[in-house]
Amino acid sequence: MNQPQWVLLPVIIPLAGAAVGLLLRHQRRVQAYGSLGVILTALAASLFLLGRVYTYGPQVAQLGGWAAPYGISLTADLTAALFVVMAQAVLSTGFIYALGCNDRCSRFPTFYPLFLTLSTGLTGVFLTGDLFNLFVFAELLVISGAALTAISDDPLGLEAAYKYFLISLLASLFLLVAAGSLYVSYGTLNLADLSARIAADPTRPLTGVAAACLVVFFLVKSAVAPFHFWQPDFHTVSPTAVSAMLSSVVVKVGVYGLLRMTTLWFVPFAAELRAFLIVAGLVGVIFGGLTAVGAQHAKRMLAYSTLGQIGFILVGIGWGTPLALTAALVYIINHSLIKSALLMIAGATASRAPVKSAAFSALRGVGKFTPLGGALFLLGGLALAGIPPTNGFISKLTLLRSGLALGDGWTLAGLAAGSLFSLVYVGRAYRNIWWLPAQGEIKPKAGGDRLLAPAVLVTLSLVLGIWAEPFVNLCLQAVAWMLNPAAYIALVLGG
Repeated sequence: MNQPQWVLLPVIIPLAGAAVGLLLRHQRRVQAYGSLGVILTALAASLFLLGRVYTYGPQVAQLGGWAAPYGISLTADLTAALFVVMAQAVLSTGFIYALGCNDRCSRFPTFYPLFLTLSTGLTGVFLTGDLFNLFVFAELLVISGAALTAISDDPLGLEAAYKYFLISLLASLFLLVAAGSLYVSYGTLNLADLSARIAADPTRPLTGVAAACLVVFFLVKSAVAPFHFWQPDFHTVSPTAVSAMLSSVVVKVGVYGLLRMTTLWFVPFAAELRAFLIVAGLVGVIFGGLTAVGAQHAKRMLAYSTLGQIGFILVGIGWGTPLALTAALVYIINHSLIKSALLMIAGATASRAPVKSAAFSALRGVGKFTPLGGALFLLGGLALAGIPPTNGFISKLTLLRSGLALGDGWTLAGLAAGSLFSLVYVGRAYRNIWWLPAQGEIKPKAGGDRLLAPAVLVTLSLVLGIWAEPFVNLCLQAVAWMLNPAAYIALVLGG
């Protein structure tokens, strides 16, 4: 049973909430708590959408009453619905963190409306069935993220926002070139229609150009080395509530695109794309792990850690078997939960330091005043490294099993080294902040950011690790549908 309104609600609710929030800009508390209510409502709608997709099958909304491929389609299969729920859940905790933090920027009149437009853009990217509207939603995401970083309390926030905006503008140019090339070649931008036409005739002159441009766009979005150069500065100086979103769920835009390219949009080129992704993933695992080990700043360490963790996901997509893709999906969701939690813990600890900074030199000894933060950081770090009973263990175990089934020993060796790096940099951070004594007397600030949001995320990772079977089965079903592009195409085009 297809009910298109449930596909629209996760996009419309935060967008409408942002508009109302602007009208309430002079009533800060009403705006803040009203925005939290909006994002929780969007999360509830996303969960309901996931339930409908699981029960009745994928849901499609053809906007304006125009049938595909002439109109604009929004499509929710299990993969898209899982990504939307993941995004809305993590964004909800970002709102909770922002409400309990001491950052001055959270009292800026447009802070919460921008947060809601960030949610709109992110959700739209996952649900859109049209390449040009992928560009529209991605631009909304970029503008929201850049503006939220520009109003950061950190004086370097404006510089980082400019850097992010300009690099994203360059990436968007590649997306527009891809869209133009595909439209010239096939006369459509509907993704299901494009998939069918590319599968029927992949030899058009501009098809390879379009595929290459799309790969560059998604690599920049997911901060894959060597396209990562904007990411550490941007995530280090962003407000904690924002950087926790950017480094966890926003980078999944690129991962989602690469996943769709290899299973739906460019199936004739999947073998070459997957071989490339395995190499890019291994480079990210090693480079990201080594740079995280050497970082002297907790947020910068976690930003470089993202390069390594995304590398694990790319290897899973590159292997391309049902088990490997399931491992990638489980890994994507675990990383989103844990990376946002760890960044929130780092920000909350920095808010207690005499000089607010997440540099290890400023945080040394501060951890003894936040024992709950230390316990949560340790559990989150174990999840990042893949230690039981967290969901991180489930994702890495599933990835290991898929690699063993393929007999790819060299790649598995690289992933093992990356896991070891994760243990090293997480242990080093814990030692510097919560174990080593302070150098001299410390007078921590009273209050500090609250730890409710990261506690919720870490608890969720533990629940998904201990009670993993239903979640893994859900991801297996999503992958089974994903590997059947003909069914997706028929659903959207009405065949």
